[in-house]
Amino acid sequence: MRINDSFEGARQPVSFVEKLAGSEAFAAMFREGMTLVEEAAAYLDGAGRDEAKALPRAEALAYAAESMRLTTRLMQIASWLLLQRAVNQGEMTRSQASSDRHRVKLSHQEFASNPDVFQALPRKLRELSIHSVRMQARIIHLDMLIYAPAASAPPSLKTSPVEEQLEMLRNAFAAHS
Repeated sequence: MRINDSFEGARQPVSFVEKLAGSEAFAAMFREGMTLVEEAAAYLDGAGRDEAKALPRAEALAYAAESMRLTTRLMQIASWLLLQRAVNQGEMTRSQASSDRHRVKLSHQEFASNPDVFQALPRKLRELSIHSVRMQARIIHLDMLIYAPAASAPPSLKTSPVEEQLEMLRNAFAAHS
């Protein structure tokens, strides 16, 4: 066995982010996201309608704006989670998922209302909105880690000192073969 043969597998670093995306942590995030979508849908179609009807005009408008932003955030969250699950289950490749055709366009969305008006909204709508904003931030962070171009990696990470030493060993042994 040549020295090069034993180091062939060491050339590609392990992607901890991709491992995370396929882990139990992702499965928990998936369940949390889908539960949040179901909970919000049930609320907005049920008790939320009744609560909105009882609000004064200004708060009712804020409720409508907040519920639209909530549903938009949740659609982005659900789409991203379903896309990652498809990648994890081998239904598509990571590069297919990152293509313009499939990529979920994630955007930070804050609350539609100013803090005082937001506090006047029904408690359940506020809780769902806060939970969705936090989950969206986690997903955006994970998305950037998974799909950030390799070219944006700092130069010091492109070639590690260990890889440089291994390459010097390979060259030394290759010269004496």
